[in-house]
Amino acid sequence: MKIHIIQQDDWVTPGEYLEWALRNGHEVSYTRCWKMEEVPKEAEADLLIVLGGYQNPAMTRQECAYYDAAAEKALIRKYADAGKAVIGVCLGAQLLGEAMGGAYEHSPECEIGPVRARLTKEGREDLFFRDFPDAFDAGEWHNDMPGLTPDAVILAKSEGCPRQIVRYGKFLYGFQTHMEFTRKIMADGIRDAGPGWQPKGHFVQTREELLAYDYAEMNRLLSAFLDRMMEAYGQDASGQQPESR
Repeated sequence: MKIHIIQQDDWVTPGEYLEWALRNGHEVSYTRCWKMEEVPKEAEADLLIVLGGYQNPAMTRQECAYYDAAAEKALIRKYADAGKAVIGVCLGAQLLGEAMGGAYEHSPECEIGPVRARLTKEGREDLFFRDFPDAFDAGEWHNDMPGLTPDAVILAKSEGCPRQIVRYGKFLYGFQTHMEFTRKIMADGIRDAGPGWQPKGHFVQTREELLAYDYAEMNRLLSAFLDRMMEAYGQDASGQQPESR
């Protein structure tokens, strides 16, 4: 498979998404936005992964010179229209929702660090999530959440955010949660936030808690989802009969 990753900022790396791709021998290419690399105009890969960042879908080029929300949404839409796979992560989930016609919104709560998320009835019925338990730890670093379209289906939610995972189409999934997080990503995020960073909220953990947590299980669950989704995508692309949802 060919995978293209849009990375907004240097510390918000693909984590387990990349590790999964390398383990499976997939070909990976990047758009590194903070290096002023131009967002592709065509859907050339099998899977597009749009990562998170401090931006939001409404942020302009004047506010962040290297971030082009319109170009990213246009590319997402091209993948969707071509029947290809898209995973949006955090900001990427919000951009996916907007590309499909759902305006992003502010989350009821700020969440930073692992929170307890739960699959909805629809999430338990989605075959790509058959390896997930009903309740699981979900990595977080956000204030916003993806918007909904008439066809969108919420697959997981937490006490602080009702839209942790959203399905927008057959191979179109928005993960507000960062199931790809590792301790290194968290350490880099804390360092990027600076010494004066003191976030507050019911669902915000301390620096010490963020760095002490073992992210291996959420990484395992993410990889299991990716295995199942891309197996179905490969069957679909080859004309084989996929399993019914």
